[in-house]
Amino acid sequence: MTHDQPLLVVRDLTKYFPIKRGVFGNISGQVRAVDGVSFDVAAGETLALVGESGCGKSTTGRAVLRLVEPTSGSVYFEGDDLLALGAGDLRRVRRKMQIVFQDPFSSLNPRMSIGAIVREGLTIHRLAEGSAADARVRQLLEEVGLRPEYATRYPHEFSGGQRQRVGIARALSVEPRFIVCDEPVSALDVSVQAQVVNLLQDLQRDRGLAYLFIAHDLSVVEHIADRVAVMYLGHIVEHAPVDALFSTPTMPYTQALLSAVPAPDPGVKRERILLAGDVPSPANPPSGCVFHPRCQHPARDAACAAIVPPLEEKAPGHWAACIKQTPTAVSWEAQRAAGGASPPEFYIPRAALHRSLDTSHSSPASE
Repeated sequence: MTHDQPLLVVRDLTKYFPIKRGVFGNISGQVRAVDGVSFDVAAGETLALVGESGCGKSTTGRAVLRLVEPTSGSVYFEGDDLLALGAGDLRRVRRKMQIVFQDPFSSLNPRMSIGAIVREGLTIHRLAEGSAADARVRQLLEEVGLRPEYATRYPHEFSGGQRQRVGIARALSVEPRFIVCDEPVSALDVSVQAQVVNLLQDLQRDRGLAYLFIAHDLSVVEHIADRVAVMYLGHIVEHAPVDALFSTPTMPYTQALLSAVPAPDPGVKRERILLAGDVPSPANPPSGCVFHPRCQHPARDAACAAIVPPLEEKAPGHWAACIKQTPTAVSWEAQRAAGGASPPEFYIPRAALHRSLDTSHSSPASE
């Protein structure tokens, strides 16, 4: 898929939540939920944002839409600076930017009929009224695979997969160009997940939609994404086309995630990369590389705790934040000055090999 001018441009996005203590609510610290995230999304493209629970994926998606206000950074959509818009201008832009929430049960108002839920966006943005709005609601329900007569029913009468289809119809009602899909299938059964993912792909093909697809299930991501950004503790630590990331995972954290993907054949046992310790607190992140306390790279040393790794291009279009994976702009001399004892070397453990590796990296890749 060829993508030209970015539809969405995010630069150095941060979102800190204050930690308040005492009777007077004095601020004693900050939770760094999102810490300097940058990415682009082109028209018609799907960028997947993956990582463990609590890494800042959902907060990033909500901050892009200003459902939570960012602490700093910039967000441009179709050239407009979203963080500079007033309430009225932001409402007009939000017609083009929608969200499908993770939980299909709590994201729908139980006191509103399905028709009223889908019709609400049409009313707010004055896109259709009366019989024209009713016809549009019926059309949207059919488009997402629901019967038009379901418009008179209420959310409690539907399964989780059907409710998520209602959420998708609601997002589509205002003719958006960009949709944040915040773990839209994580609460659904596997068979229903496939149906919803296929529906999202069909809608993208027919409408030219762009998705920011937030997920932790890498098998789903491999199926739907064009590019993948991996988040850890509020940072993007790897960013690559989906084929490159699954065939040559470069950041040690990405390698650990891929080793946890179940094999399609139940008779095949996969090796796992077991990370040491727990995820550090975003209120007190580690110095240097935020992943260094749990890293399994054989060259990990004191330099990893002293140097903040830049997100640098390891191969064309493939970016990773690791000073121990070659090539790197952080010289061995700089690493030794920071206490480094092991020079950088390209390393991929066998357990992380989700696909066949490029032959140029075949010899150092296995343990």
